[in-house]
Amino acid sequence: MAELSNESTRDLVILEKIEQDPDATQASLAAQLGVAVGTINWHLKRLVAKGYVKVRRVERRKLRYIITPEGLALRARLTLDYIQNSFHLYRLVRSRMIQTLTEVRKMGYSAVRLNGDGDVADVCRLTCLEQGIAIVDDPTVPLLVIQDLKILIRHEEDKTA
Repeated sequence: MAELSNESTRDLVILEKIEQDPDATQASLAAQLGVAVGTINWHLKRLVAKGYVKVRRVERRKLRYIITPEGLALRARLTLDYIQNSFHLYRLVRSRMIQTLTEVRKMGYSAVRLNGDGDVADVCRLTCLEQGIAIVDDPTVPLLVIQDLKILIRHEEDKTA
């Protein structure tokens, strides 16, 4: 299973943005990605050096970025790796949540409280629905705390929740 690094993820996003708008500037790409212009410059220089992107000067100070066929193939590979990695993480979180809900059932509960935000928490909420475990706001049921990819069970008597 290929796991995408931050560098690969950023390359993928840059290639997608250039494909959508070949007239994009380094400044506009940096603003869209929330990074420094120097970071975009570094990535673009690497992509150009590897033959994935070509640069054409269209005006004295304006450049156009063109994705080469090799760049399109790279984008396709990175997209596939991203999708495979996302599904791997989804299955991992879902499996951990099912294990946690099995423990909750063994403790005699059919409902939980959930503390967490983001994609991992969303997968946990969906898994609760799928497994017939209600998500409630009741301090007498276990609290499931989502921390990164971990799911921790806390009880009301735990003061660390």
